[in-house]
Amino acid sequence: MMSPGHSNETHKRKRTSLACDPCRNRKVRCDGRRPCTTCAQIGTDCVYGSEAINKSKSDLILDVAIRSENLLQELFAQLAARRSPSQNPSAISPHAVISPGTVSNAYRGEGRPDHISNATLSPFHASTTESILSWPQFAEFGNLIKERGFSVFRLESTRVPLAHRPCMVQPYMPKQDVERTVRSFERGINFWYPTMPRTMTQELQTLIISGTFDDSLPSCLALLIMALGCACELVGFFARRETPNASEADSQRQKRLMGELYFDSAFKKIYLAQAGFTAEAVQCLFFTGLYFSFLQRPLQAWSFISAAATKCRLLLSYDVPEQTPEQLECLRRIFWSCYILESDFLAELAGLPQTGIAEIESSIPLPRDFCTQESENDQEQSSLYFLACISMRRLLNRVHDLLYARDAGVGFDNHQFPSVVSELAYQLDEWKDLLPFSFQFSVNLEPTRTEEGAFLRQRYLTCKSVIYRPYLTWALSNGDAVEKCPSIVYEGSKLCLEACWMHAQNLRNLPHTIMVDTWICSLSMASVILITLAASRVRPLRRLMSSSVLDIGPHLNELLTQWTHIPGGGTSPSVIESIGLIENVSTLLKITWNENGVGE
Repeated sequence: MMSPGHSNETHKRKRTSLACDPCRNRKVRCDGRRPCTTCAQIGTDCVYGSEAINKSKSDLILDVAIRSENLLQELFAQLAARRSPSQNPSAISPHAVISPGTVSNAYRGEGRPDHISNATLSPFHASTTESILSWPQFAEFGNLIKERGFSVFRLESTRVPLAHRPCMVQPYMPKQDVERTVRSFERGINFWYPTMPRTMTQELQTLIISGTFDDSLPSCLALLIMALGCACELVGFFARRETPNASEADSQRQKRLMGELYFDSAFKKIYLAQAGFTAEAVQCLFFTGLYFSFLQRPLQAWSFISAAATKCRLLLSYDVPEQTPEQLECLRRIFWSCYILESDFLAELAGLPQTGIAEIESSIPLPRDFCTQESENDQEQSSLYFLACISMRRLLNRVHDLLYARDAGVGFDNHQFPSVVSELAYQLDEWKDLLPFSFQFSVNLEPTRTEEGAFLRQRYLTCKSVIYRPYLTWALSNGDAVEKCPSIVYEGSKLCLEACWMHAQNLRNLPHTIMVDTWICSLSMASVILITLAASRVRPLRRLMSSSVLDIGPHLNELLTQWTHIPGGGTSPSVIESIGLIENVSTLLKITWNENGVGE
């Protein structure tokens, strides 16, 4: 994409292609080496053209990903060169807020495998909300945190299982209602995670209208898209913030009930997907995981997403003659969807076992042409949105791994992380600048053109706050003496805090957020309010705050409390715990503010 100020002459100038000609013709990823890894492996001459071909928007997004990987390769080499076996352990701040002790030898180049081409999350990384709760700044608030026993896994693992109804007749909707519900599925789930071809959606719609369900994968899949369609419609009511009258409220209750009935019927057939090894089986597992995300049951959602990812990886590992190109593309898209969702879960529950899909993601082609929407414009927007979400998740994984990997993250080393932060911040801004016009956003509180743009802005702000967090932990370690630290510490802390506050203030009733991310959002917002409280205890950082930070807690509590009531059938204990934590910290923040005054 070009800015309006670019001339045609600039656009037409010759430059070296970022992908070699063979990889470009095969439409596979090229790492830009000479020869590239793909050509070297298959024995093809690796040739680079002198004139860049006209690129689609998808190619442009891929080019940024490739450039980012090449820059990271150089960054790793620089870090390795700067480290030596005799490195002084005191190089790491002894007062670090989060300190692993010393940088692991594994990260110094002694035994760490080269996985830079894959964007992975390190197990037990130190950037979860639970890690923030262990910061020494909160030691004086024992009653607030420690006695609450905040353990996401413990809270969710002891939750009452989802109740299932006894055998009953299959749920039924009139043809007009079925068509509307399927459209809701297409514009919601199949827009955000475009994995089902429209031809298949229409076939399943015909099956639903006929009402002839049996013990088969198509019947299970049909029931699941109806359950998700009902959920999307229900979320839409709340996303519009409509105040329903008695008739509309009754309609919402009916929609919730129908969603439950369709899911209950589908779940009775899920054993077919667990035993099958087809694209349809993977789709059933994937959609079941998404519905559990809507129910705000993260462990169950992770379980089915992981099962879908594992089976998807298996099917992509073998050449199946019976598999059509459409089924292959479907599997690849489910792979990328699972990659996004699994990483989201691991970002807050770092101890969850991983399926390994992140370790091979660079070998899986990015989404290609695949018709999932009725209109051509919606089709293009869905594909671009999907690519934007994939590239952002890859960047987020690299941020977590480079800065916060246990025993290896350079975010713990004040002498190492500034150069890494600078490079990651550059890549983040490149990602933002490359977004298509409809998804572009300003980094403020102004409304965006589309809901998708608003969701991507939230992802951007999350990533920015995590990138600059090492500066904030450095500042918090020094307390009021932060003014004696290099000026970049104060500036980096300011960028981190502003991103946190803007992230919280921009939280809205976005359907994508409510449908899939309520649980994750509740934890990330708890992090925001905790970080704000910690910063309020440091006089130089307190100068960055305005009275608007006092409104963050009530704003978050109002939205999150509302979201807990949408699915029905019980609430997530960890979401409730997060809401309680946000409320208590918000009260402490007001006390701190009143005690210390404004702009002190």
